Amino acid sequence: MSTETKKTPLHDFHAEKGAKFVSFAGWEMPLSYGPIMEEHLATREAVGLFDVSHMGEIVVKGKDSQRFLNYALVNDVSRSGVGGATYSPICRDDGGVVDDLIAYQLSEEEYLLCVNASNIRKDFSWLSNLSSGFACELRDLSHEYGLLALQGPRAQKVLQELVDFDLVDLRRFRFVRDKVAEARVICSRTGYTGEDGFELYCPIENLMDLAGAIVKHGETEGLRLVGLGARDSLRLEAGFPLYGHEINDEITPLQAGLAWTVKWDKKDFMGRGALLDEKAKGVKRRILHFTLDGRRMARDGDVVWADGEQVGRIASGGFSPILSQPIGSALVRSDVPESELYVDLRGTKVSLLVKKPPLHKLN
Repeated sequence: MSTETKKTPLHDFHAEKGAKFVSFAGWEMPLSYGPIMEEHLATREAVGLFDVSHMGEIVVKGKDSQRFLNYALVNDVSRSGVGGATYSPICRDDGGVVDDLIAYQLSEEEYLLCVNASNIRKDFSWLSNLSSGFACELRDLSHEYGLLALQGPRAQKVLQELVDFDLVDLRRFRFVRDKVAEARVICSRTGYTGEDGFELYCPIENLMDLAGAIVKHGETEGLRLVGLGARDSLRLEAGFPLYGHEINDEITPLQAGLAWTVKWDKKDFMGRGALLDEKAKGVKRRILHFTLDGRRMARDGDVVWADGEQVGRIASGGFSPILSQPIGSALVRSDVPESELYVDLRGTKVSLLVKKPPLHKLN
């Protein structure tokens, strides 16, 4: 197995724009192009362009594709219809999360799955094994797609200049297959920032031209290129999970605050028995989101305390440019009152001020 670090098709483009790179999930990715806070605020107040071509794309095709995905995923992909997208965790039989993804229904018998970069091989192997007995085939097309995310309150205005269809008609979690700046793409009204925006699945050979056109048309709207640094702070403000932090093999959707994705009326799906049991008994631990007073940030893995006892750990920690204070998430015991939770930051006891996300809407 090759351990060579991968680069997206836009690597040279990023380098020319002054990107600072970081290794992530086996990829050399832009961390930032300047101050991370400026990229974050540009996305919240204007528009940001993200290269997320490290994400994986898996196609499921065949007469049983929908039936198979409704077994493999906890959500119900039949509700979206052709042209619709469904967010869902993939669960193990014990309820732990294998990954989370978005499933796009391309036709009556074909779906495109967007999976996390760190889990492409694992997901493909997991889903392929599960598909035995279903009349469908899976193909990993990650090497054929690039993915750009255009996010922020001015995203629609920028993108509208590059398409011949009316973006007003494209509702959240809907998509079209059409031309954007002469590139044939899947244009989806989805995102990972908590802002309005679009994700553009584009053939790799057209990705550079597409990125260039978006940057050119976005100049007058204050468009900024945005790296992984601000992508993480944006999703943390919004309260979105990141695999390996708020969700993993040992954290269930119910613990992660994703119970809304579990469609109990489906007769059978992976993890149903374990999740029903957990629902009946009540979760023993849960993900909470919080702010901290002061400037010191809690970090991933820091212990969460209550009355001198360890009751959990920090899942994600960072700084909110919108709130101008530290924020984060933590996996803690459900029987502990929220008002008693704290972290020890260099010998100082700092209370977790538990809040309901999106945190950037608290102001």
